[in-house]
Amino acid sequence: MQATTKKLGSRALEDEFNAIVRKLDGDKGGRERADAYLAGTHALYHGAPTPWALTPKVFDAATTKLLRESAETMGSIMDKLTRAFRNNDAVRNQFALDPAFARLCCLDTGYEQQIPLARVDIFLNEETGEFQFCELNTDGSAGMVTTDEVTRAVRLTPSFREFEQAHPNLKSYDICDAWADALIETYKGWYGPGFPDTNPGEDYTYGDETMSLAIVDYKESIDEDDVAHFVSLFRDRGVHARFADIRDLRIEEVKPGRLRLVDADGPIACVWRRAVTGELWEKQCEGRDALIRAAEQNIACVIGGFRTWPCATKTVFAVLWSDAMADVLTPAEIEFVHAHVPYTEVMGAETDLARFSEKDKWIVKPSGGYNSVGVLAGLDATDEVWADALAKTAERGGVIQSYAPQYRTPVLRGTLVEGEHRGKPTDADELGFADASNMEGLFLFNGKFAGVYTRCGFANTIGEWTSRLNMAAFFER
Repeated sequence: MQATTKKLGSRALEDEFNAIVRKLDGDKGGRERADAYLAGTHALYHGAPTPWALTPKVFDAATTKLLRESAETMGSIMDKLTRAFRNNDAVRNQFALDPAFARLCCLDTGYEQQIPLARVDIFLNEETGEFQFCELNTDGSAGMVTTDEVTRAVRLTPSFREFEQAHPNLKSYDICDAWADALIETYKGWYGPGFPDTNPGEDYTYGDETMSLAIVDYKESIDEDDVAHFVSLFRDRGVHARFADIRDLRIEEVKPGRLRLVDADGPIACVWRRAVTGELWEKQCEGRDALIRAAEQNIACVIGGFRTWPCATKTVFAVLWSDAMADVLTPAEIEFVHAHVPYTEVMGAETDLARFSEKDKWIVKPSGGYNSVGVLAGLDATDEVWADALAKTAERGGVIQSYAPQYRTPVLRGTLVEGEHRGKPTDADELGFADASNMEGLFLFNGKFAGVYTRCGFANTIGEWTSRLNMAAFFER
């Protein structure tokens, strides 16, 4: 059995887990216990346990190695592309950003790592090892709290306990803890408050306060449970952490020539910018201007700065496919892009829409946006709807992308709580198992692989409004 499992990899391990669940008649008691656990965590969705799958992702050693190497290769490419954006007009022009916005994306952050926090999403075939990137995410990169807590919840079930007896070498990543440590590490490497010649690592102090951290976003956009989880983790590490609405930020003078960023709670030495850059640019206010000034003058350590945005745009894949990359990436990196990044093209008024009439081969996305908003796969559209989507995408300067094949596995919904977007798939069997498309989000903290955000869905896009289920993630040591 062990040799067969090794040969077949991750899919065989998940099938073995599902066989245990079937033997336990769906493990209803375990699912109830896991729901009860999640209800007491910050992994909530509209106040109830987040929609989750009892079936976990179980990555064998070879697959784990593939995920780590693929994530870190893409992380290196993103680092090079970000540096090229900041220093090369030809590369910067490929993104067609507003010139004033592009200038913000060129600001120095006062620390070396270009993108401290990233999550690169892929569609992985667990049997062949083939994969395609779906999109690149930076700064907020949702899914850390959910993944940690759903993984802990699945560990509580009789199904997993029996599975673990046969596979005692399984581990899981503590993603949230790893990010808290990585953010502090980035802060310690910051040059200092407005003085680029200050020794890296020097404490940024005001009175008795060594590090004051604000998790910054618009109040109406933030996931309050998610933020509360991280505030607790940072406070456990001796950091004065809190959430700050962008509108409450301001710059004040401590003494002549010495400025600091503050909110109603006091000084802010470090900002974890959770606000999506596009939203930040659209929602103008004095607090936003204060944050921009803090970044421009290096008044506070802004984790992510603004230079992370180019790699998070929907146009980044089109740039990676462009001829401009010949002077940025190595031949091996370009080969990696062509093998694993779907062909992507920015559309416009002169785009020949007839080239994309075979709708099942394509997916359209807005040039900005996040959380699958405005994304439409041709597979989910009628011919009429697809023609309209093509025209609107071209009119708005969105992108069209080769549709990446999604790997489907049988999944049993863990959530027993009824509610919005929690219904059983129409093709589910008597226990509730149904085939679902899988997506793996590979976390990178300061360029190093740090775990996987796994989720699945029953439509051709995997998003909040398509019955998405969050999944636990386990790895062979």
